[in-house]
Amino acid sequence: MSNNTLIKVALRYRAVFLDIKREDINMQSEATVPVMALVRCLKENGFCVSEELLHALNAVSNDHLAEITECINDIMGVNLNWAPLVKGWDVPTGETLDDHLITWIANIFGEKVGLKGTTLPCGHMIPEGTFPIERYNGCPFCGTPFETADYIYKGQGSKLKELRLFSLGDMENVFLSLLASATPLDAIQKDSLGQLLREFPLPEDINITMKETVMLVIKVLVEQERADEAMKFLKTPTDILRYLWYEKTGYVQILEPKTLVAHARRLYYHMWGPLDSGVEAADEMKKKLKLKYNRRTCQRIALWLNAIPMTAKQAAENMNPKRGMWVRMIRALRLGEYSRKKGFDHLAEILDVFYKQDYSNWQGRVDKARSENDADKTLALLKERPGLFARCLFASMLRFGSKKVIAAFKEIADKLPARLLLSLGNAADSYFDPKEVRLARPITGGTHKIEPNILLALFSDDERKAMVDAINDLYKASMERYFAAQETEAKTIYIDPSLYSIPVSVGDRTTTIQDASCALMGTRFPVEGDSVRLFLQWGKGLHAQHLDMDLSCRIALPDNKVKECAYYQLSCVGAKHSGDIRSIPEKVGTAEYIELSLPELETAGAKYVTFTCNAYSVGALSPNLVVGWMDSANPMIISEKDGVAYDPSCVQHMVRISEGNLSKGLVFGVLDVAKREIFWLEMPFTSQTLRGADSASVEALLHKLEAKLSIGQLLDMKAKAQCLTSVDNAIDADEVYTYEWALNPAEVTKLLNGTDGK
Repeated sequence: MSNNTLIKVALRYRAVFLDIKREDINMQSEATVPVMALVRCLKENGFCVSEELLHALNAVSNDHLAEITECINDIMGVNLNWAPLVKGWDVPTGETLDDHLITWIANIFGEKVGLKGTTLPCGHMIPEGTFPIERYNGCPFCGTPFETADYIYKGQGSKLKELRLFSLGDMENVFLSLLASATPLDAIQKDSLGQLLREFPLPEDINITMKETVMLVIKVLVEQERADEAMKFLKTPTDILRYLWYEKTGYVQILEPKTLVAHARRLYYHMWGPLDSGVEAADEMKKKLKLKYNRRTCQRIALWLNAIPMTAKQAAENMNPKRGMWVRMIRALRLGEYSRKKGFDHLAEILDVFYKQDYSNWQGRVDKARSENDADKTLALLKERPGLFARCLFASMLRFGSKKVIAAFKEIADKLPARLLLSLGNAADSYFDPKEVRLARPITGGTHKIEPNILLALFSDDERKAMVDAINDLYKASMERYFAAQETEAKTIYIDPSLYSIPVSVGDRTTTIQDASCALMGTRFPVEGDSVRLFLQWGKGLHAQHLDMDLSCRIALPDNKVKECAYYQLSCVGAKHSGDIRSIPEKVGTAEYIELSLPELETAGAKYVTFTCNAYSVGALSPNLVVGWMDSANPMIISEKDGVAYDPSCVQHMVRISEGNLSKGLVFGVLDVAKREIFWLEMPFTSQTLRGADSASVEALLHKLEAKLSIGQLLDMKAKAQCLTSVDNAIDADEVYTYEWALNPAEVTKLLNGTDGK
């Protein structure tokens, strides 16, 4: 078992993993010198330890303490290069567009135009009287860094984040809760589960309800030569197709090849045009998606399909929505050849029915009944598949009338998972508002606006409000029945007031990884000081090359005026940029910063500041790119020597771009200047620059998050259903739900699964 892996996973839950039993901890022990050294290191990185963890650390070896220190430093980026392009960048260099133009002319015509200057290691000549090159760590013209820093600042943070003890039992509980999650796992949870699957044995009696989670499990089983055990998780041919596509692309959602090819072309279209790099990227994606399997894989898939517990007609109908993909898969996997072998009779029958199309099509029957306006037949068919009924509930209400549809839906509502019911309640207000623009966030990156349903115009305001009320009453009643069915011995409950401002994360899966915390999207972070420092670090582990990532922000001012702080505008009202770096040094990466001054923003009347990062020179955002912001009531230093401005103790929130990222740009936060709060959100978009982040989409996402059911409201439903008395302090409560509890998505998942986090 790898301690290093478990330490990294535990830190995401604000904990330190120690292989120790709680009953063996001596709560009277005195901290040893190595333990005090670790505590000091943690404090420099912005952490403190609970009393239990402090005493537990006394019982572990010095080697393990050193391993914890190394993991913390790695996660917080202590050993990376944090030097930006400009030294002491809080004082603007005064560079202008004219400086770039003169330098460009000088490097084309050289001595012919009589310009003299300094030639830098990158080969560019900087004319005298243009850039103050003594202020730069690299070339101000091409953005290539020449100098790196081997230090960072530490201990300036004004608020420490407490770490608690995670024992082996706690880690196993996290493992089991992720496996049994009733909601789809986000990128952090997938990454944690993937690591834990290699550390813990898979329980024989585990019930995995999410198809995407099953894919992670099957991948590990196949790697461990235990493919036969995967059969019990594969219930339909779509499950097998999902695994094949996950193995091929790394995405647990089934994205058709044409979608991935078109997206690859679009990512590069912005930079060089559609006739060169976009075409090359599309061709590369086609090569990547080419189906080629060895005999061992072909036999494994043939055995899985042959063992599917469905009739041939049911299996063929299940394959129909992805018929084109299946035709190619059947050929590539030589399933026709295996179907003729002894013992593969069921496979042969499935393929025969599939190719003859000798099966009914449920979706086709629904579409036909809907087109004929046959409400009774449509609703009868939808009741056969509750999940699909939930997904088209709102549209069905507009087509067939609210009362009839709601009555039919009530018959199957309790068969649905809690996450779908919550999603309906969260979405009702925006869907039935004829002026509301909704957002769709496909896995391919970007955010698409969806116009209101045209049928809404046929109904009055009162009728639309009645529809919203009907949905709210339905899902609240169902959720109360859901909680009432859970047994509990508790009599009292404490709900932290801050939980009423944190939305339940159902329907908003993040695609970034939080290595040092687990905040839910929509969480609000109060600003403690007068400045917020955005940071971007990329290039870790990569060879020196041209790799241009950009950090930017947009400031919304009165009278619909907007100011932007980006590579093309290094300073504006209330914001200063550290300079545009377009190449990375060897292995250690590089950094950009933006400093926001709240007093200046308040004086200017700024309302919002939107934080974004973008990939300028390549397709998508670079894997392992780290972005976030720092805040402290204490002053945060900016080095005059080399511009280093990073201090892990001041980091309020930080996310890492995952390997499977497909977005070109990311909105990762919004500062509400008046409230002095930062909303953590994640809105991907497909653009090279900040200007591709549509303001209307950002506001729509904020509105959506604010309108969602909060964790506090969900707990109120639980308290009402279980007749729990709410108390004002945690000490007097049988069940305690705090802000720290809510920052752990696994605990909220337990609540939806029917097992409380206490």
